[in-house]
Amino acid sequence: MIRRRILTLLLIVGLLPLIASATGGETTPVSIHSLAPTFFWMAVLLMAAKVSGLIERFGQPAVLGELLIGVALGNLHLFGITIIDAVKENELLQFLAELGVVILLFQIGLESNIQQMLRVGPRALLVATVGVVVPFALGAALVGPLILPGLSNNAYLFLGAALTATSVGITARVFRDIGKLQSPEARIVLGAAVIDDVIGLIILAVVSAIATEGSVGLASVTLITAKALIFLIGAILLGYCIAPHLGRLFAKIHSGTGMKLTLAISLGLLFAAAAQWIGLAPIVGAFAAGLVFDPVHFRHFKDPEIVTDVRKAIENLHSKEREGILHALERHSHRHVEELIEPLGHFLVPLFFLMIGLKVELALLAQPAILLVALVITVAAFAGKIVSGLVAGKVRKSIVGWGMVPRGEVGLIFASMGLALGVISKDVFSVIVIMVILTTLFTPPVLTLLLRRHD
Repeated sequence: MIRRRILTLLLIVGLLPLIASATGGETTPVSIHSLAPTFFWMAVLLMAAKVSGLIERFGQPAVLGELLIGVALGNLHLFGITIIDAVKENELLQFLAELGVVILLFQIGLESNIQQMLRVGPRALLVATVGVVVPFALGAALVGPLILPGLSNNAYLFLGAALTATSVGITARVFRDIGKLQSPEARIVLGAAVIDDVIGLIILAVVSAIATEGSVGLASVTLITAKALIFLIGAILLGYCIAPHLGRLFAKIHSGTGMKLTLAISLGLLFAAAAQWIGLAPIVGAFAAGLVFDPVHFRHFKDPEIVTDVRKAIENLHSKEREGILHALERHSHRHVEELIEPLGHFLVPLFFLMIGLKVELALLAQPAILLVALVITVAAFAGKIVSGLVAGKVRKSIVGWGMVPRGEVGLIFASMGLALGVISKDVFSVIVIMVILTTLFTPPVLTLLLRRHD
């Protein structure tokens, strides 16, 4: 029965491009009178993303399925189906994909607060530092120039930057599934991955600005690094000063969930805009906003009807039981902002990964040289992160090293930005995406094996 439903879903998604082709639907240019094809393809991509979630039944993260199905749809032209090619250039879908990645980094920031980063200790900082420096050096100064001679310095910088990323979501899922989320190795890996994200975002800001300005001088790098640090530190300090007051002010206007969601998203977008205005990537601002706006800043927002109903329902309980329920309700209210944003992420974030997959040209892999480059880059990507486990202290170093391996969404962000700036070519972009897919695919089973062997 389950197999029949799966085949039905796959058949529906597979037939949708043919239906669109038969109707002669075009997706570009987008205008007020031609939104129907865009709505159609948006529905196709969203359903395809959900169908790709079947990969989770095989122990793999959903992001891998979204990438793979994007790659599959983007290469239908190899079988004579070209109608979906227009989707790659649809400006509205591109905008929604970019909005999705801003929301994603905002969510990552919300889940990675400052207090958490400060508690993980010097070992996590050391692991993160090695896990960024070694892959970046391998990509930008060693492996990149050796196997891809003739590229610009900016291309090597983006290649190195793409190798620095770590996907904390993938690793956290593995630790949670095995029941090892509270182990010393898990705390070091998750803390290092959070710090890794911050360092990686600074690197992204630096290499993006260098590519835009056309300069790789030390003064320029120092200025961009200082700008990124000043923005992050300034945004965090400013946010911590104004966030509680803004929460209290807007809660007086209306304390419902609608106002809470609007305030959170608006502040995230404002920080993203501020980052771009000073020359940084919008995702840097979104991440900073997530770090700043701890859910506790929204404690003044409560749905009065829910609170009243709960109080009536528990009024006959023992005082301790009543206090426990009210405390749980208060704690849920603190976390509620993350839960409110999650459905928006379910809607927009998959579009980003699918659009990334659509841009991968599998025909390039028919060239032995391109395939060899992808494998060498992937080996460097594995080695650059596994070596970071050597400085983790008295823990299972192999678990820490492998926990840092998956590149996930952040590596794709780096690659897509390099492609958008014209710094890297489509074949280099495809190589990076293949590296992301392989590190994402192989890490969960290997990490699971290491954790179970430890037991």
